[in-house]
Amino acid sequence: MSQQYLKSEPSKLLAHFRKSLSHGELLACALPDVPEIKLWLVNPSIMERRLSDDDIAAVFETPAYWSFCWASGQAMARRILDQPDLVAGKTVLDFGSGSGVVAIAAVKAGARRVIACDLDPGALLAVAANAGLNGIAANGEILVLSGDCFLAAKAEAKQVDLLLAADVLYDAENKPLLERFLREFGQVLIADSRVRNFNEPGYEFTGAERSITFPDLGEFEEFKTVNFYQNSD
Repeated sequence: MSQQYLKSEPSKLLAHFRKSLSHGELLACALPDVPEIKLWLVNPSIMERRLSDDDIAAVFETPAYWSFCWASGQAMARRILDQPDLVAGKTVLDFGSGSGVVAIAAVKAGARRVIACDLDPGALLAVAANAGLNGIAANGEILVLSGDCFLAAKAEAKQVDLLLAADVLYDAENKPLLERFLREFGQVLIADSRVRNFNEPGYEFTGAERSITFPDLGEFEEFKTVNFYQNSD
């Protein structure tokens, strides 16, 4: 694993963020639903300004999804902290970690080992910086960072006990991942606010929570309900 992810500073994260938004700013924010966790997130005042054509193009070319805490991630983190038995003493894989809120919650709830996975190098920088903000070292002992979750899982000496995936179904092309999760992992917990009529084989509905993306994007009310699903076997 590249050490650049393990030694990132907020200044590096800001520099990476400004590849997407040249005048963007990051703030250390306590989350509305999970005040126990702080994250480096986009300064919401930037959304009140008019963006240049170059900024708009950069945002679409290299979107910084990790600079928001999406509703499903916040709801998943809340559930983990409220029900620590879900992760305590377990090896947990956080798929599509983004800001790292779920991985950080798992560490705080007593997971033995947490693998935070994301294809976006910027997200891995964010996880490392956000872990540090919460007094957690991304040093490879408890919190591990990886750009390939399936490769990381195979490389683990100990079996992954639980896969967590929050808000990864925003793209229909990700739907086949649900079947692969069931094939390759013993226990799976999904949090999603985007898919209506979720009827995937092998999963069962286990409850819903209300949450919002933070900073608030003014999303439709339908996206403020986070549904939870777990494997039914």
